[in-house]
Amino acid sequence: MLSAKATHAHALDPGYLDLRQLATDTWQVLWRKPDVTGQPMEIDALLPGQCDQPRGPEPKSDGAAWISTWVVQCDEGFAGQTIAIEGLERQRNDVLMRIQPLSSAPTTLRFTPDMPVLTIPEQPTTWTVLGSYFLLGFEHILEGWDHLLFVFALFVLVRDPWRLVGAVTAFTVAHSITLALATLGVLRVPAPPVEAVIALSIVFLALEILYRKDGKLRLSEQYPWIVCFCFGLLHGLGFAGALAEIGVPPEDIFAALFAFNVGVEVGQLLFIAVLSTLILLWRLLAPSVTSKAGAVAVPVTGYAIGCVSMYWLVERVSGF
Repeated sequence: MLSAKATHAHALDPGYLDLRQLATDTWQVLWRKPDVTGQPMEIDALLPGQCDQPRGPEPKSDGAAWISTWVVQCDEGFAGQTIAIEGLERQRNDVLMRIQPLSSAPTTLRFTPDMPVLTIPEQPTTWTVLGSYFLLGFEHILEGWDHLLFVFALFVLVRDPWRLVGAVTAFTVAHSITLALATLGVLRVPAPPVEAVIALSIVFLALEILYRKDGKLRLSEQYPWIVCFCFGLLHGLGFAGALAEIGVPPEDIFAALFAFNVGVEVGQLLFIAVLSTLILLWRLLAPSVTSKAGAVAVPVTGYAIGCVSMYWLVERVSGF
């Protein structure tokens, strides 16, 4: 039985460190730790030693994460200084850091378990935002089980490679639209109904797989780009919920959105490439059983996808 924690749509839940300059040597710090089973994740932000309060006060829960805010005096600012996230090397999460000086453009950087210590660049550029949000989008699609299951169902259903790539691209274009509208505040939809409809979209593809017959194309096989575009609009709202958790730099909002969506597209195509490679290897290593196994594997896969997505659907509807 899948646990409720395991069925969460988005594994993306990074920490967030915001440094906002108030005066020449004065900075406001917001430190957001992810929640782990009701307790703050065992990580801590360590500011440069020249700041009068390198560590913050004990965090308080806001229901979704653990927040600390404080004001520090840093005589030399942060440019060229080193900031560390202690304990991150033992976690699987990332931490985003946003630095907002008074006299220059904001900088967005990303701590990872492999790089828990960063030196703040003297002259930040938009490239740092592009790199950080590209990796966030790439990791999000590979860790968002509902989105991956949707792509997997599409892979099983649509046999033509170019139709499949076109459908995935239409999915990306659609979710880019709603992701941008939601991030800009133009479109606001509560998260629970969105998550439920996302699960329902996977149920639809599972039914298309089960009712598929040789020589007779289903709707999603004939017009996969249309189906994926429509469902992509819904999945984009799901992405927006995840992106809202970490925020988007206002001055680089379009660069961040572009990079995030490109990361999602690359992640989807990589996932399809891996699946295609595995199928090809199977056909090369066991050509005699490929056709027989396929006749059984496809309906079994359809039922498996349908069962998982129905479980998600029931769980999310019960959470309304």
